[in-house]
Amino acid sequence: MASLRESLMLQNGGVVSLVGAGGKTSLLFRIARELSANGETVLTTTTTKIFPPEKNQSQHVIIAETAEEVIRSAKELLGRHRHITAVSRKLSSENKLGGFPPETIDVLLTTGVFKWILVEADGAAGRPLKAPADYEPIIPQSSKWLVAVVGLNVIGKPLGINWVFRPDIYSEITGIKPGEEVTALSVANAITHERGIMKGCPKNAGRYVFLNQADSNGDIHKGASVAMLLKENGGVGLKRIIIGRALYDPPVIKYYDLP
Repeated sequence: MASLRESLMLQNGGVVSLVGAGGKTSLLFRIARELSANGETVLTTTTTKIFPPEKNQSQHVIIAETAEEVIRSAKELLGRHRHITAVSRKLSSENKLGGFPPETIDVLLTTGVFKWILVEADGAAGRPLKAPADYEPIIPQSSKWLVAVVGLNVIGKPLGINWVFRPDIYSEITGIKPGEEVTALSVANAITHERGIMKGCPKNAGRYVFLNQADSNGDIHKGASVAMLLKENGGVGLKRIIIGRALYDPPVIKYYDLP
């Protein structure tokens, strides 16, 4: 199957922002590994907060408050390491790392130091599915790619806080009532709704969907159902729908192009 680079049509560098739930962090670092293995400079970061990366995800973490400080530290490392993570601060009470305002990401891009900047632009408290609050997601305007992530294992599960982050908002935008099963149709609607997962997509960003956690034939079938529903309603500007599993090989199982 195609690589993540090929599947997400990653060409010529730029900002890639990931939103949604169900494996954004795993996908972020998997993309970084693929791009940096090709000799390209990659920065992974966030506009929200993330857990400190494991060594197999990112070996070098810069903590700096400004874009200038990030670049200064990065230049010392990039001769030896093509992938670096940068955050603005430690959040000791949560054992997490705080990110940057989206404007800082825009500034980092203009320096040309990194060919790729991969941004986790949404939080989901570890759930496989979410609907965003009014202030979410936090997407840099310089993003050329926006990737909506959904964990397929949520389909068939009851709508509630154990499976869906902000289930009340999810209910509002999809019509699924609390306790009812999350359906493939509701997931498709949550992706395309104006208040849904891809809310606030920058004007010039290509829209992609990564249906993650396709760990069984049943999950792949669920992903295919979501993809077909998105294709039937025109996809609302989507370029491609990918079914995969970020933690395993191959990370991409199949994808569907939209006209």
